[in-house]
Amino acid sequence: MVFNRKIDAFTLLLLFSVMFSFGQGNFELPGKQQDKIRFELINNLIVIPVEINGVKLSFLLDTGVSKPILFNITNTDSLQMNNVETIFLRGLGAGETVKALKSKNNFLKIGNAININQEIYVVFDQEINFTPKLGIPVHGIIGYNLFKDFIVEINYRSKVIKLNRREDYTYKTCKKCETFTLSFHNDKPYIDGEVILGEDTLLVKLLIDTGSSDALWLFEDDSHGITAVNNNYFHDFLGRGLSGNVHGKRSKISAFKLKNFTLNNVNAAFPDSSAIKHAKRIENRNGSLSGEILRRFNVIFDYENAKMTLKKNANFKDKFRYNRSGIVLEQHGFRMVKESVNKKSVDNYGRSNDDNITISNVETYRMGLKPAYTIIEVRENSPAEKAGLLKEDIVVSINGKKAHELKLQEVIHYFRGKVGKMVRLKIERGGQIINVEFRLEDVFKKKELPN
Repeated sequence: MVFNRKIDAFTLLLLFSVMFSFGQGNFELPGKQQDKIRFELINNLIVIPVEINGVKLSFLLDTGVSKPILFNITNTDSLQMNNVETIFLRGLGAGETVKALKSKNNFLKIGNAININQEIYVVFDQEINFTPKLGIPVHGIIGYNLFKDFIVEINYRSKVIKLNRREDYTYKTCKKCETFTLSFHNDKPYIDGEVILGEDTLLVKLLIDTGSSDALWLFEDDSHGITAVNNNYFHDFLGRGLSGNVHGKRSKISAFKLKNFTLNNVNAAFPDSSAIKHAKRIENRNGSLSGEILRRFNVIFDYENAKMTLKKNANFKDKFRYNRSGIVLEQHGFRMVKESVNKKSVDNYGRSNDDNITISNVETYRMGLKPAYTIIEVRENSPAEKAGLLKEDIVVSINGKKAHELKLQEVIHYFRGKVGKMVRLKIERGGQIINVEFRLEDVFKKKELPN
């Protein structure tokens, strides 16, 4: 059984491809027909609580992964892994294989669902760490092992997952729903759809990938007519694969169709062919369908019956936007911040003055460690580059708001605003505070030709 995994963060991205032997335990819901699990939705990615051998962790829920992968375990020294052996994994990028451990007979608990005999793969490469990209601790990814044992409902609006025992589940009549037949390769679900590129309508076979924050990935193929439309694209860093960085083109396609559902002016990424050679080995695969599209639906996965049901939610008509600043931001460590605690009136002896007679005002401060939001990439010819921003600059404030008082994704949201929107940053560089401002630009704006 081949294990092939992709995550794209910011787009987050991680692809594994490795051989596994079959045989694992099953998840059960003792004494229950259904269980509800609340999740965090960050950059279109689902983060759920997972308990492994008594230790509480956070995992990405990813239909593109066949075995649980554990990483970022430096702060979980109490975690006991059972029956380990060494293996090597290969994924996206041009680098070498990565050393990992395969561990058997582990206890997993997700909500009230338990599995007493789960294989887990442990990767120690410190570069494989989604915490800086999402701004919250993430320790691993899980997919097929959970989906195969339940009928799984995902409500992206209420941020709730329902795990339903198959034998107790009854489908409700839904006139506004569409049900799709899934095919499976290496325990991963594929769906057929249509992309409209220019004037051409093309049938495509796509991996359903809840572990990717993009809308669509399309594998360029001249014989199938899949190319970035009319050269209307820009080159970008797509993410880091297990075996190195992945770059490619970002573009727009006219429309994407799933039966009677039609989405217009959809974002599409076209990864470099050298980075996806392993993923393209799946017969007739043309790309991936991911979180930016899936979040527009309520989704029901029924792996045993090889089907998926979709119903539009309130996100359906949201516009597809790109980062118009050219900044890729991550949380890297912490910075010391001076914060005001309160202001009180005191007399000349330092005593509190309750008689409304102000003798002197004393401002009380405290120093604390706050997240440091660091620029890790600046896209060429972007507004950020033109304004002089550099890698390793730390964002101190954005449009007058202190960065450390915002979540990482709230800061990034400013970079996806309307064309022409002014962005004012205070950044820290080499211990100095520098003011920078720029306007967001259309990422597809045609470049002026030199004279």
